[in-house]
Amino acid sequence: MIHLGLHTDNWRPLSVGFEGACQKIAATGLKHLEFAAIHGQNFIAALGYDPGVSLQSNPLAIRRFLDGLGLKVSQIDGSYPMMGPNGSAFGVQYVTQSIRFAAELGCPMVDTVDGAFETPGLNRKEVFRITCDNYRQCLSWAEDYKVVINVEPHGPYTNDLDFMERLFKQFDSEWLRCNFDTGNTFIAGHDPLDYCKALRPYIVHCHIKDVSADLAAAARGEETGIGSSIVPVGGGVNADNIRRCMDYLRETGWDGIVSIECHGSDENTAASVKFMREITRTRSARRK
Repeated sequence: MIHLGLHTDNWRPLSVGFEGACQKIAATGLKHLEFAAIHGQNFIAALGYDPGVSLQSNPLAIRRFLDGLGLKVSQIDGSYPMMGPNGSAFGVQYVTQSIRFAAELGCPMVDTVDGAFETPGLNRKEVFRITCDNYRQCLSWAEDYKVVINVEPHGPYTNDLDFMERLFKQFDSEWLRCNFDTGNTFIAGHDPLDYCKALRPYIVHCHIKDVSADLAAAARGEETGIGSSIVPVGGGVNADNIRRCMDYLRETGWDGIVSIECHGSDENTAASVKFMREITRTRSARRK
């Protein structure tokens, strides 16, 4: 069964803090949320204008707050780039501390990505070796804390299907899985359904993004990832791909949470949730 959630990062462009974003999510009637982890402190978040959560926060207090709103965290977005030397220096500690925080919060997954650009001076074989070293360190934490590490298509390496499949096969671990993203795969020039089918054995969580016609015309095949939909989900050129991906996951018996990523205006949020609820209801009706 496909369950719906929202990412608090949708409200970052509107300078809304974590508590305010959670209240917006609760008001939609959805029960699942995702938030970005901050490794250290961000003064913008401390002032209440960013919905990220510091890993120095008290996770049990956050859990009580979310329980009061009837919300559960589906995934923590611990997305410091993991591929290459910076992943070794900073990404490993970012992800391991996100895993500890997730376990204390009762969250089952932590999301990871690569950066927007390839690592200068290193070929893909070299980057792959470093990437495996980085994930190997994190996986020992994942196994101990029973928290899944997801890899999201978001950059030049994770939008390389061969790189992704080799990474998953390298470890063959239940604790290394995929957070599939409809918008990033589309903007990178892929057919999202084809990418979804190829990674289906590893997909345990999804990000749902649409793409405006203007952005697709300007950036498709040139960029590898976008933060969120400027248009509401269902209102862009990626809408049919989203339907196809959701139908495919349903038909293959997938059970999980899809996190809607759109600009967090009330109008955008309402339209996005309505679209996803409608295609969920369509799927439910087909099952009867």
